[in-house]
Amino acid sequence: MENADSFEVGAADPVLGAPLRIRPAEGTDSVRVYYSTSPGASGLQWLEGPQTAGKQHPFLYTQSQAIHARSWIPLQDTPGVRVTYTARIHAPAGLHAVMAADGHDGQFRMEQPIPSYLIALAVGDLAFRELGPRSGVYAEPSLVDAAAHEFADTEAMIGAVEEMYGPYRWGRYDLLVLPPSFPFGGMENPRLTFTTPTILAGDRSLVSLVAHELAHSWSGNLVTNATWSDFWLNEGFTVYVERRILEKVYGTARAEMEAVLGRRELDREMAGLPEADRVLHIDLNGRDPDDGCTLVPYEKGALLLRTMEHTVGRERFDAFLHAYFDHFAFQSITTAQFLEYLRGQLASEVPVEQWIFQPGIPPGAAEPRSEAFDRIESPDRTGWSTHQWLHFLRTRRDPDMAQLDRDFDFTETGNSEILAQWLQMALQRDYQPAMPKVEQFLCAVGRRKFLKPLYAELMKTPSGQKRAREIYAKARPGYHPIAQGTIDAMVK
Repeated sequence: MENADSFEVGAADPVLGAPLRIRPAEGTDSVRVYYSTSPGASGLQWLEGPQTAGKQHPFLYTQSQAIHARSWIPLQDTPGVRVTYTARIHAPAGLHAVMAADGHDGQFRMEQPIPSYLIALAVGDLAFRELGPRSGVYAEPSLVDAAAHEFADTEAMIGAVEEMYGPYRWGRYDLLVLPPSFPFGGMENPRLTFTTPTILAGDRSLVSLVAHELAHSWSGNLVTNATWSDFWLNEGFTVYVERRILEKVYGTARAEMEAVLGRRELDREMAGLPEADRVLHIDLNGRDPDDGCTLVPYEKGALLLRTMEHTVGRERFDAFLHAYFDHFAFQSITTAQFLEYLRGQLASEVPVEQWIFQPGIPPGAAEPRSEAFDRIESPDRTGWSTHQWLHFLRTRRDPDMAQLDRDFDFTETGNSEILAQWLQMALQRDYQPAMPKVEQFLCAVGRRKFLKPLYAELMKTPSGQKRAREIYAKARPGYHPIAQGTIDAMVK
């Protein structure tokens, strides 16, 4: 420690970690901290070559949200504090370092103030492809061309948001496809979105995830929740903007299908949540902030904004959001600050405080509806989208699993969303031909969205519990620490 009279590391909390208290030397406005991370740091995953697409070179990546930055950087790890930073990365020969910042050749600088959870780093065998004048994609060489094809509409998406809510303020918008152990669909690190390879479906049917992470460049990165209890300010706004992007780039039918699927999944999840977790402004006192990462801040938050738009009109609501992003740019705000700004800018009959502080969905919600789903029982399934197939599977009341598999070969589909839904149904109905695929999928993919429902189904029966433990013993070493923590609590 330099320029400090003294420092101490306090007692460790199992969720929050240990506080570092520093007393700077008199007249000093900066200190230098020398430190090293631990092998079990929850914000880091170190992968061996066989765990990557190329199977040869090691890979490192970070995941700092919600409070994992503190596991690899000693800082004030709260979204209410924004920082700038510079970094120098020394990587082994032949490997490429990238950061959510401006720079190259191991030298990086982030001049715009960001919260700690958006600091991100990756090192691996990476290739790059341009997508547009300010966008591109990094991935392992064996995946980079497929990723460039999948993400070809990125520049159009950026333009779509700019038309609605003002300029993109982060310079470049690049994406990085991570190994399959990445526990999330995506992470909106500024200038460098991290994505899961499970969205590389080949037909761009799963790129709503790209739209979502891009939307965070306005809602979340530009205007940030000040505390994790205000998480809906990040995610509810982002899901709303995501679907507006989809509407502009792919049409209303696509956006409405995704909205209907999201709405139904929200109902399913809320049915299993305590009332206290069905509110937008959630009480996380004494809890891990990851506990608030349910569909409620995402889908209920987006439904509130959709309802406000339908009440006041799209033109007025877009003007309000544009002004909101400008007014609070590069700031972290609370729900109370949002409400104060809303009262001064947009009169509405929507009971916003009821939406935010009370459980469930209030009457008068602007419910989405999809005509494409209304026609789902048509015998002509030519050209169906992923969303139509998901709706089809989720609405089967007593499916003949063997016949469905013969007709559509679901067990061998290369679409991760459809496969995950099918495998969940297979576990619910003990469809034995799909059981080897369940184990294969759980050992190959680390995305929590897919892991949680499959392990949950396995844990419902004694025989399933035995199988879950056997599979997890094989799969756990390849999961990210965040996913390990989630599944550890399920598979006991």
